[in-house]
Amino acid sequence: MAMGRPSHSHGSGEERLPLRGGLETERPPAAAHHAGEQQLKDARRGGRLWRASVRAGLVLCLLTVPAVLLLLRWQADSSPQWVFDFEAPEEDDDQDMQDDVSDDLSPAPHIEYDRLLGGLLIEGFDEKSCRSRYQFARYHNSPSTPSPYLIERLRKQEVLQKKCGPGTKAYKEASKQLRSGQSINTTDCNYLLLTIHAGLGNRMLEITSAFLYSLLTNRILLVDRYKEIGDLFCEPFPGTSWLIPSDFPLNYGEFTHSSPESYGNMLQSKAAGGNTDRSLAGTTPRYVYLHLDGNYGFHDKLFYCEDDQQFLQGVPWLIMRTDMYFVPSLFLIPAFQDELSRLFPEKDTVFHHLGRYLFHPTNNIWYSVTKYYRSYLAKAEKRVGIQIRIYETKGILQRNGPFPHILNQILSCAQNKKLLPEIGMAAGAAAETQNKGAAAETQNNRTIAVLTTSLSSWYSDQIQKKYDEHQTVDGTTVKVYQPSHEEYQRSKNKKHNMKALAEIYLLSMNDELITSGFSTFGYAAQGLAGLKPWIMFRSENHLVPDPPCGRAMSIEPCFHQAPYYDCKAKRDTDLGKVVPYVRHCEDVSWGLKIVNQTQL
Repeated sequence: MAMGRPSHSHGSGEERLPLRGGLETERPPAAAHHAGEQQLKDARRGGRLWRASVRAGLVLCLLTVPAVLLLLRWQADSSPQWVFDFEAPEEDDDQDMQDDVSDDLSPAPHIEYDRLLGGLLIEGFDEKSCRSRYQFARYHNSPSTPSPYLIERLRKQEVLQKKCGPGTKAYKEASKQLRSGQSINTTDCNYLLLTIHAGLGNRMLEITSAFLYSLLTNRILLVDRYKEIGDLFCEPFPGTSWLIPSDFPLNYGEFTHSSPESYGNMLQSKAAGGNTDRSLAGTTPRYVYLHLDGNYGFHDKLFYCEDDQQFLQGVPWLIMRTDMYFVPSLFLIPAFQDELSRLFPEKDTVFHHLGRYLFHPTNNIWYSVTKYYRSYLAKAEKRVGIQIRIYETKGILQRNGPFPHILNQILSCAQNKKLLPEIGMAAGAAAETQNKGAAAETQNNRTIAVLTTSLSSWYSDQIQKKYDEHQTVDGTTVKVYQPSHEEYQRSKNKKHNMKALAEIYLLSMNDELITSGFSTFGYAAQGLAGLKPWIMFRSENHLVPDPPCGRAMSIEPCFHQAPYYDCKAKRDTDLGKVVPYVRHCEDVSWGLKIVNQTQL
């Protein structure tokens, strides 16, 4: 209901008080006395009406102002919403969502609270609108410190984003020239627009890759506004937005592998015309579409060649579509190597630092993360995260199981690597009698909280059942928790993605991680945590692999569809053996990942 404004007219609105200067209509002299009396009566009546109107206006203000203030307060401090499907647990303390909490308050005393993540972040953001930005450090202890040069470059990038971002004069001019079809004048503002279409884990990896490329090439990063990014993540850059405006002149969602605007097709067209110069000398298009999806072809992959990068450097607008973490191939481009070494002296910390800089869950998601953590995980002496992704091909309705061999693989990995305690062989009352003496001797009151994430609840139920029915050999109590079980991945569903992001952050708050090979969901969690996970290898013929899992070489994600073309030698080669810090992945033999090694 719109609040009405007090009226400044009185009575009927037609009242005419005596005015000086002869503006009133003259009356005949015989009627002057009676007219004067009538005017006086009218004036008195008008005065009474005016005073009554004023009183009514004051009453209206007194009634409406508190309501408006309450409405504004509700809008500013509205309660966050629980994203999971079960009822939110009750707890004594909702302190992280309150305004009067001191900044040095930590839910885990052993975690030193560095709210700016070693300098990755800056002060000045509105904390109420994005709680996670400065609170993530309360639940996370990074094993690595960002380099001073990375911090310096982030500050410069923030200036560039603000100078050239949406709403600025520079952006309006660049967008106008793009719309006009005319050649674009050289400016300090070149852009990279990332289109988004994949699942949440892939989105986080591709955004991080695109941002690093923007850093290396001095471009402004803008992302697709139509894929719920604003519902999932807060704005990462101060004083500007990274979401592409809705009036952007190109219909970028229609670009595909076969689009003539794609870089690969531009190169093929030149080759078909008899020009073998890949640099496309003499032409500078207004924009180029970079198709770097999993189905990209040979000419698309030339994006990773130094000569092609020199050409692309002069293109004002790059429109990129990818669903992969292509960072390892950037490390193989000679022109970028010195800069990357300065940015990341510890080479395997790219996603860890950039991911924590870019991604800050919105308040509803963060509220759900912290409330779940405090309710179920915080009091345990040890926390183990188990990320389960099934790749069976029995049909879409049976992809998630139940598969007993997957359960056995999880337990074998967790117990063999001493992440979870072993259990006695007997069950039920017999187990209690058998192990009572050992438990009494150890007097072990230790609790391990296990957080599982899976599309199916069967695996977590079975793990809990085994620890309920069999006492552990050392008396440790094991509690298993799972926030959601969606049954099927629905990457286009906002609520599904909000739950998924909450679970990625919950996984990142564990002391140990077990992940499923090939899963970008697990990659994102391990990267945010800064943990080398135990990777469960894919099984064959429904048999538990031997060994069931192996320790990751680094915390970096794997580039699944990496090229294998040597740009300098102009032939295929094994790019996992070119430099010591780019190796083949443990879980994807043909993929590439960054490791922190100095010798081949």
